[in-house]
Amino acid sequence: MVERGPVVVIGAGLAGLSAAIHLAAGGRDVVVVEAQDEPGGCCGTAHAGRYRFDTGPSVLTMPQVLAETFGAAGEDMENLLPLRRLDPFYRLSFHDGSQLDVVAGAQRMADNVRALCGPDEAARYLRFRRRLAAMFEAEWPTFIDADMTRLRSMARPLALLRLAAAGGFRRLDRFVASQLTDERLVRAHTFQALYVGLPPGKALAVYAVVAHMDTIGGVYFPAAGGMHAVPQALAAVAEKAGAVLRYGVRAERVETDASGVTAVRLEGGERLAAGAVVVACDLARAHRGLLPAAAGDWRLRRPRYSPSCLVMHFGLDHRAPGRAHHTLHFGREWAGTFSALAAGRPQPDPSLLVTCPEADATAAPPGHCTLSVLEPAPNTASGADWDRLAPRLEQRLLARLSDLGYGDLSSAPRRTFDPRVWSRLGHSAGTPFALDHRFSQTAWFRPAGRSRRVPGLHFAGMYTAPGVGVPPALISGRLAAARILEGRR
Repeated sequence: MVERGPVVVIGAGLAGLSAAIHLAAGGRDVVVVEAQDEPGGCCGTAHAGRYRFDTGPSVLTMPQVLAETFGAAGEDMENLLPLRRLDPFYRLSFHDGSQLDVVAGAQRMADNVRALCGPDEAARYLRFRRRLAAMFEAEWPTFIDADMTRLRSMARPLALLRLAAAGGFRRLDRFVASQLTDERLVRAHTFQALYVGLPPGKALAVYAVVAHMDTIGGVYFPAAGGMHAVPQALAAVAEKAGAVLRYGVRAERVETDASGVTAVRLEGGERLAAGAVVVACDLARAHRGLLPAAAGDWRLRRPRYSPSCLVMHFGLDHRAPGRAHHTLHFGREWAGTFSALAAGRPQPDPSLLVTCPEADATAAPPGHCTLSVLEPAPNTASGADWDRLAPRLEQRLLARLSDLGYGDLSSAPRRTFDPRVWSRLGHSAGTPFALDHRFSQTAWFRPAGRSRRVPGLHFAGMYTAPGVGVPPALISGRLAAARILEGRR
């Protein structure tokens, strides 16, 4: 049965905007309602005096996914949102003082590995790189860039065999350690497990493709406006395609009857008639009042959330020449840090991700710059007492940054985001990373992109497949739009 009537999209984050672009380009009437006063969602922005900070993703990978989103409406990304390829992609700084720049090109990267670890490890790295490419080729079209709303979507024997042959169903740490021998290089290819909310010892090796997407696909940053320029450009394209975007408007209730969704009731009483609805906001919270009881999903009965993070953004009264856009400072500890996080305790010796977006001239006044630092941290569901922890961890982080050569930042203009702040911003369990990606919350086992009991109700965003990250969010929006345009109620 083909869905009729307008489509209401709830949430103007990356997933909601992607859905709106594809729907409007497909000829549907689309209204996007967003509780905040601007687009962005998790890809937000904040200010401290004259300084502006990206509060979500700090780089972009797989830019072709974004280009395809613009292209769905006939727009050229290069004209709307020129991107700069970072070089290095990021810098890895190890506790022994050594460094590894992650750069483009197999030979350039192998040369860097050779300088750090020796010729034998460089040869192993090149073989490992080819194995990651094979894993990515098996995984991307069938389990990432694919609709997982039906169980039979998992029944792809050839793709599963190819993934198994590539080692995709081993544990990430064991898989990488079987290919590489230098502990620093192993860490360089397993820390990405935290992106999917798991320690390397519990994440599947399929998530090694995160490292592949970085080193093969490249890491990019908008030439102007920082990462927040991405949702702004997407919103402009959605409106040009015919979608109506309404900001500062909160959806209160999705209304239904026996045939499925009928409307979205807004705060204040206004009712938007709808033939279909795409819920592209925090899905766990949506099930606590926004959605009808019939929309319940068994996959959310016992959600397992990713860890959260403590992020401090600073405005600096000077430039920082020679700094990479991203520098990951590894702590001396490794396994113990993940154990602490899993137990709901702060990491004893955390690895820190420092971002210095020199390419963003809009972030600071001339001659100044911004600096952001992220430390993984327990979420609010862990039982951690953040009223007690927050000031202690902030002081520890300031001291660590000083020791790492960033100077005394205690009096610099700053904004701090800890799990309490993430919770106030609408993120369940105080984490901006949604559900973790354990096997029981991956692909078809992740919350469904379509309600089976409420026709016309669809979902997009990090809670649904393919999961967390900029490309997955954009893909989830496209998949939701495709189901509606195909008439799949």
